[in-house]
Amino acid sequence: MKVEPAFWGDADVQRLAADQQAEIRARYGGQEEPGTPPSGADVGVVVVARDDDGTPLGCGALRPLGDGVAEVKRMYVVPAARGRGISRAVLAALEDTARDRGWTTLRLETGPMQPEAVGLYSSAGYRPIEAFGAYAGDPDAADSLFFERLLDAHAR
Repeated sequence: MKVEPAFWGDADVQRLAADQQAEIRARYGGQEEPGTPPSGADVGVVVVARDDDGTPLGCGALRPLGDGVAEVKRMYVVPAARGRGISRAVLAALEDTARDRGWTTLRLETGPMQPEAVGLYSSAGYRPIEAFGAYAGDPDAADSLFFERLLDAHAR
């Protein structure tokens, strides 16, 4: 498995992101995600995890928020590939790229019906925070969970 840079408009990225959103809607009874959905205009980093034969297994993206802060978006691993460390590899690639860009803080929104995500982020050093940015005051984000990690500039 390898994790490589991609573009938001890449067909594999769009398919993985659509699958992620379908899974989220199923878990939350059809609810759309809170906040502003990512787009090609505001996503600064995209990575895709691929199997040795090139099959896309997962993805993740970063949306810059300013002042050295970026938001983790569209973290997803296809169900058949879960439990193989792919989400950790994608998250590590996003963190490394953030450091390369001089970003010092990553934030994210997830939800209580995504225990795998909460476990991943908690074990990777993300700590709970209050709602940030477009989520602050958004009634659709009332049940969301928010996390942040300050990146060590020298960690790899």
